[in-house]
Amino acid sequence: MVLFGAVGLLILFLDQLTKALALAHLTPGEPVNVIGSFLKFNLIRNSGAAFSLGSDYTPYISAIQITVALGVAYLSRKLGSIGWAVAFGLLFGGAVGNIIDRIFREPSPFHGHVIDFLQTPHWAIFNIADMAVTSAAVLLVIQTLRGVRLDGTKELKK
Repeated sequence: MVLFGAVGLLILFLDQLTKALALAHLTPGEPVNVIGSFLKFNLIRNSGAAFSLGSDYTPYISAIQITVALGVAYLSRKLGSIGWAVAFGLLFGGAVGNIIDRIFREPSPFHGHVIDFLQTPHWAIFNIADMAVTSAAVLLVIQTLRGVRLDGTKELKK
């Protein structure tokens, strides 16, 4: 539980800090090269999900994210594995980071736009919360393939 909480809070803090910095120092439509053209800071306000899909469904996306965060928090009581705790912390912190945007940012509660600002070639513009959720998904798959259960026990191979 402690590791889950620490990872979740760290991701949430980093996500909100970097979004505040992006809003303070970047101008929409004026990308800044960070590592050549491989990494740019490019500020956008995203009303949809990944790749700006579903922009007409922002309240539903918000509801799904809230459900995921609550489900992860509920299941975290059963964690007995470092891998699962890190994965759940990443997922929780990332989901809550984007939920905060959707609830508290313009244009209105549950219709708020998520702040995205990291851009790589041939990929959607994203943020720290998105990176955390994606990393969590990879860790969840790895833990599952390794046969590690939430409580830390291993599945017996038949």
